[in-house]
Amino acid sequence: MTDHRPWIYGTDNDDPTPRTPTPGHGYVQLVGGPLDGQLLDVTGFTPDERAEDALLISPHSAYGPGGRSDYSPDGESRWHWNGDTA
Repeated sequence: MTDHRPWIYGTDNDDPTPRTPTPGHGYVQLVGGPLDGQLLDVTGFTPDERAEDALLISPHSAYGPGGRSDYSPDGESRWHWNGDTA
């Protein structure tokens, strides 16, 4: 059986529940780029941090493992990919 729930950004490969959101946490969906479809937990983000771009480590960025993917807010629940950086 295939689990179609989105992967939670930042979970470890050996996490037994990488697709299970934590109750009471807030998430945004990452749209486009190498992290497309993943959820980012923004529970601890300040309002200023939620309004700014985020450079997220991506194993599949244009710069290889450890490169960063730039995502910016687009409303309350989605952040769109702007490109990759080293």
